[in-house]
Amino acid sequence: MNEYKKDYKMKSCIRNVFCLSLLTFVLLLFSSSSYGQQPYRVGTTAANFLEIGYGSRGIAMGDAVVSTIDDISSIYWNPAGLAHIENIEAMFQMRPWFVDINLGMAAVGICLENLGTVGVGVMYADYGEMDVTTMDRQEGTGETFNALDFSLSLSYARNLAEWFAFGVTVKYISSNIWEMNASALAFDMGVSFNTEFFSPTENKIDGLKIGMSIANYGTRMQYDGNNLLNPIDILPNEQGNYPNVEGQFRLREWELPLIFRVGFSVTPIVTNNTRLTLAVDALHPNNNSESLNAGAEYLWDVETFGEMFLRGGYKGLFMNDSQYGLSLGAGVAMEVKGNIKIIIDYAYQDLGILGYANSFGVGVAF
Repeated sequence: MNEYKKDYKMKSCIRNVFCLSLLTFVLLLFSSSSYGQQPYRVGTTAANFLEIGYGSRGIAMGDAVVSTIDDISSIYWNPAGLAHIENIEAMFQMRPWFVDINLGMAAVGICLENLGTVGVGVMYADYGEMDVTTMDRQEGTGETFNALDFSLSLSYARNLAEWFAFGVTVKYISSNIWEMNASALAFDMGVSFNTEFFSPTENKIDGLKIGMSIANYGTRMQYDGNNLLNPIDILPNEQGNYPNVEGQFRLREWELPLIFRVGFSVTPIVTNNTRLTLAVDALHPNNNSESLNAGAEYLWDVETFGEMFLRGGYKGLFMNDSQYGLSLGAGVAMEVKGNIKIIIDYAYQDLGILGYANSFGVGVAF
């Protein structure tokens, strides 16, 4: 028995040292790369609705959830978090954005016994109806057009050990502007680690958690469609040729907004019915400066009712010319008949000169 305890402690120590070494290495890589990225490639990617943030819980925590997320919204933040779904969970989120843009997400995850968790999700950005303008008629031609971006995701996650989970997502991305469209295929990959470090209960579930993910690694997008057809006179200074031959402009390809996230979280307060989680994420995107997100979540478990949450955070710390700011939110997970939970979440986010945005989420778990 003593030999078994010694072996267990040795494995636990090796695991914890490995996790901390990995976190230290990634953070050093993150900090050293910040000098080589300037000038920042702002405005050089397509489908930027993929980096706004989906899921009211994560938004309320300032997007600092890559290590803590464990519900169906993991399909966006870190697919490894899907491994913590116990049975079936579904969620719908609505997020009115500025200038009449509407964002939304719908997702469902199913835990398959001894096989892992499978999740399906759709995220969209509806830009609404806009007036058609030209150089000659800048007040409008009387026509209108619509624009819509969306992605369809299929995810898989599994716990490979009590302390380690991984997940992967494959998604189809589409962008439509009037009679033009573009599409791409991309992958998300993520991992999460649980350690006993800083655990007030000496339980790994309450200790230091580390999470990492890479999002939107995929093909480029190139717009095509009828709006690119225009009459062209290839020899405007010569007579007798065809002055209005139909030609098509060929647009360049655009990269997707690739995002690398690494973060950690701790739970300094754990009691029978309360829990405080503090989290920090570091982001390295391919189209902007590096930044930090910080967040907190307070859980209060009310007997016979369910769980209540208060959340807060700050997004875009140290980002160059960031318009992000404070985030706040609250939520409840109410126990109803049987093992069914109804989940309601709300988030508020400061967007600087753009104002603010609200996010509303409704989910069910059973």
